[in-house]
Amino acid sequence: MALDLPPSHHRGTGLVDVLDRVLDKGLVIAGDIKVSLAEVELLTIRIRLLICSLDKAQEIGLDWWRYDRELSSGGRREALAENDELRAQVRQLEQRVAALTSKKPTRRR
Repeated sequence: MALDLPPSHHRGTGLVDVLDRVLDKGLVIAGDIKVSLAEVELLTIRIRLLICSLDKAQEIGLDWWRYDRELSSGGRREALAENDELRAQVRQLEQRVAALTSKKPTRRR
């Protein structure tokens, strides 16, 4: 007994349409998990998931990735420059400490 399945390109087009709509409009999934023992709440986990396009996220004011140092290319360069500057300061401080500890204290009489 053969099953007549619709051509696969219809399903692919349907999936593309669904993804396009989700990215255009956005999709929010929210949930809370609470762990209680003897009516005493021990743990609460709040889960919020937003799926949308970058354009939609910017439109609704969720463009946090622009200012995140780890995600923005400019922020990475700034962080690397800051790290280099801090390393240089640490080296200078180490040299000063070494110079101060190498001097022998003089005794006063």
